[in-house]
Amino acid sequence: MRWVAADVDMYQKAAEYVDTAIVPLLPVSFGDDMKQNASMAEFIGILTAQLEKQFKGRIFLFPDFAYIKGHEANVKTLKEWENTLLDKQFKHVFYVTSDSSWRQQEKELTGNLLWLPSLSFEHMQEQQKMAIVEDQVNQLLSLFTEKWQ
Repeated sequence: MRWVAADVDMYQKAAEYVDTAIVPLLPVSFGDDMKQNASMAEFIGILTAQLEKQFKGRIFLFPDFAYIKGHEANVKTLKEWENTLLDKQFKHVFYVTSDSSWRQQEKELTGNLLWLPSLSFEHMQEQQKMAIVEDQVNQLLSLFTEKWQ
């Protein structure tokens, strides 16, 4: 389920079956790494959309947590999100990112941080993109099922 009206309606009717939240973490910058951050966002967006399709009915894909890179307030704000999600019956929270700086903050989070190196899709055809993402999703399947047990 995604953060769209129809899926929220579905979630509200079956909330007891949806115990996992996925929150994409996306850095924003306007310097030399702007293009790299945009590439990360594209990769994480496609990947989390595929995860949502794979686990429809079990997970809820929340809107992107976009943040200005390098601000300490990011962790505090994300902790507020996390506390709210855990209070609202989500048993599992997964953060998905290609920003390696989150790995240093991982201990401060209760949820599970999934860091994946970003792949640039800039010069790939749609079929190539989807094949790569499907491979990544298949690798994550066991991680999700392990956390659910």
